[in-house]
Amino acid sequence: MSAPTGLPFAPWDPAFLADPYPAYAELRERGRVHYYEPTNQWLVPHHADVSALLRDRRLGRTYQHRFTHEDFGRTPPPPEHEPFHTLNDHGMLDLEPPDHTRIRRLVSKAFTPRTVERLKPYVDHLAGDLVAALVAKGGGDLLTDVAEPLPVAVIAEMLGIPEPDRAQLRPWSADICGMYELNPSEETATKAVRASVEFSDYLRELIAARREEPGEDLISGLIAAYDEGDRLTEQEMISTAVLLLNAGHEATVNATVNGWWALFRNPGQLAALRADHSLVPPAVEELMRYDTPLQLFERWVLDEIEIDGTTIPRGAEIAMLFGSANHDPTVFRSPDRLDLTRKDNPHISFSAGIHYCIGAPLARIELAASMKALLEQAPALSLAAEPERKPNFVIRGLEGLSVEVG
Repeated sequence: MSAPTGLPFAPWDPAFLADPYPAYAELRERGRVHYYEPTNQWLVPHHADVSALLRDRRLGRTYQHRFTHEDFGRTPPPPEHEPFHTLNDHGMLDLEPPDHTRIRRLVSKAFTPRTVERLKPYVDHLAGDLVAALVAKGGGDLLTDVAEPLPVAVIAEMLGIPEPDRAQLRPWSADICGMYELNPSEETATKAVRASVEFSDYLRELIAARREEPGEDLISGLIAAYDEGDRLTEQEMISTAVLLLNAGHEATVNATVNGWWALFRNPGQLAALRADHSLVPPAVEELMRYDTPLQLFERWVLDEIEIDGTTIPRGAEIAMLFGSANHDPTVFRSPDRLDLTRKDNPHISFSAGIHYCIGAPLARIELAASMKALLEQAPALSLAAEPERKPNFVIRGLEGLSVEVG
């Protein structure tokens, strides 16, 4: 499993995509940092380095708060991609302080532990209804029947997206998230641009409607903050809503199907979970670690850094391998073994530092709710067909997961 570079890293190879973890082990053995020419990135595979770099302010999700593209030695994106970049670059995930701090402060009010805990009965009820429908028909696709509709409905409800409009959210999200893969094609970019325009236009209309008739939802709350002079532009509102919708379900959807696929491949662990539902919280953490839904996270080098004697210059890009970090044997005992009782589990699936996932508490509630509902209502849930893996590397998931309930 070798790339032309000689590194055991081949993000477009189906064999690597099926199981990248042996390659990660070899990368970790070879050193702490590796230059990967096909993407012009420095790969960082160790947990300690990834964890430290996520908190290192010499790195940034963007460089445009300090440098122009030319000053930073980077080619500006093509003008025809502008709608995607306008949408993406105004969301807090791709901003640095002070803009990131300002937007996150406003949004975090909707994700306080108390606010999220209040959503739990709604999430539990919805998960129960979705699983009941799956059971009633004897099985189906766990992805489209349970994993997808649950988090999409929850985040759409929080934002105030009317129910009839929600079907288009997932396709828009999928097309936009295609741009987060390594070296996306022009076809991928075209789809992302179209989705960015359509999604933005839709939200612009929704924001206008909420200005006329405010509700109790997050979009109404962001408008109120804007009107009170807390400096949130309309573009920032749109980009924030898109980010919350995309990030608010992509990881949860993939963690759900990756997790159940892992459980079906580890019947002893699944049997233990069925026998003791109190294992659900640690199981959620372990499944997030074991087959990480977001495999890679990027940072720009704003000021020169050094890793293990290798100088990485300003203008370079770091690719932190979350999937590898989560299998680092210096941190996790027997990392390639699924262990739902794992006590010490400092996985970094939700990132770290100022960009730590703001929706992590909600994602945990959603993952636990669907798992409990499936354990209770479908105790004999089984795999109906071998799943196909999506041909993506960065966002790791399955095309579907066909299951039977009896």
